[in-house]
Amino acid sequence: MEGTVHSVTIEDCNKISATAIESVDAFSPTQIVLSYAGGRITVTGSGLKIVAFSKGSGAFSATGTVTGVKYSAKGIKLAQRLFK
Repeated sequence: MEGTVHSVTIEDCNKISATAIESVDAFSPTQIVLSYAGGRITVTGSGLKIVAFSKGSGAFSATGTVTGVKYSAKGIKLAQRLFK
């Protein structure tokens, strides 16, 4: 999926959808960790449930109350990003 356009959409803080997702690394009712070509996405909230994930197409969706989304870049340390 290298070179695939990646997107994340949150609807009314109750549904999250993403494209170009390579894997679901961890999930619980309060956190979902996803991998994409550029690194990881951590979704936090409450009552989170994965509705669909297709490894073939990279489509992902979940429901629940979404309170945060954090991106972690692959191979780039925080200090490197801060002190370019």
